[in-house]
Amino acid sequence: MSNDEIYDVIIIGGGPAGLTAGIYAKRAALKTVLIERGVFGGQVAITKGVENYPGFIEIGGFELCEKFLDHAKAYDLEILQREVVATEPGVEYHSVRLDDGTVLQAHAVILAAGGTAKKLNTPGELENFGKGVSYCATCDGFFFRGKTVAVVGGGDTALEDALYLAKITEKVYLIHRRDAFRGSRILQQRVFAEPRIELILDTVVTRINADAAGVCGISLQNRQTGAEREVAIEGVFIFVGFAPNNQMVPAGIKINTAGYVITDEKCETSIAGVFAVGDLRQKYANQIVLAAADGCTAALAAAHYVETRKGAAK
Repeated sequence: MSNDEIYDVIIIGGGPAGLTAGIYAKRAALKTVLIERGVFGGQVAITKGVENYPGFIEIGGFELCEKFLDHAKAYDLEILQREVVATEPGVEYHSVRLDDGTVLQAHAVILAAGGTAKKLNTPGELENFGKGVSYCATCDGFFFRGKTVAVVGGGDTALEDALYLAKITEKVYLIHRRDAFRGSRILQQRVFAEPRIELILDTVVTRINADAAGVCGISLQNRQTGAEREVAIEGVFIFVGFAPNNQMVPAGIKINTAGYVITDEKCETSIAGVFAVGDLRQKYANQIVLAAADGCTAALAAAHYVETRKGAAK
């Protein structure tokens, strides 16, 4: 590959948003390359089961990601498995620098690096991901229908998902490290009124316990008294924050206080020709179907942007 090769579009990230962007960019006959450093599909690839993606009543997360990837490859999308170390906007072209020193240039760049759920960093957490540990109630809650689960966190997401889980599980323990929730007052009132939710405040999870079948309980410690206890559960949902992978977002692009990229309805950032999609972008909700929609939108907008630039250059 030549360092002076010019692409129409460079896509950074191979999750649902990035792969969908690749599909639509190739359908628009754009010279496109997608760069992914790790596993295609991002967070979805490590999700046990997906039941809320239209067209599939139930499908494994990895299987769904394979379908995204196969679809993109059917259009001969060029794919590089490298790490991006810098994105550098320019006047004529935007540049993307790779870890091997290669510099790629394009008229447009679509940032699709996604995000990462924050971890408790508690023993048993990573080992049991997908075996009872989850970071998404709407994704995995159905698998715990009629069972006893725990929700860890005190913000809006934790409260909303505790209420959601209370509708389908037998009992929800809502565990928060402080003596008061950070979530909105109306959500707190709903939580307090829900008989299936039991509050455990001023308490941290010290260990997630499991047997051959998966998560079977959690070890807790009260922060005020130091008292320890064991709670039997079959699933634990952790909502202590979500961090967008914004390390490759170049300076000059507007982001909000939580680190999400601010875009317009075309997914275009404050720098012309640079788009942000999926879990990296500020929006109402993070769902696979919305990430895919972002990828479509950005690719269509990028096609228009590229065509306009090429037309102006003639």
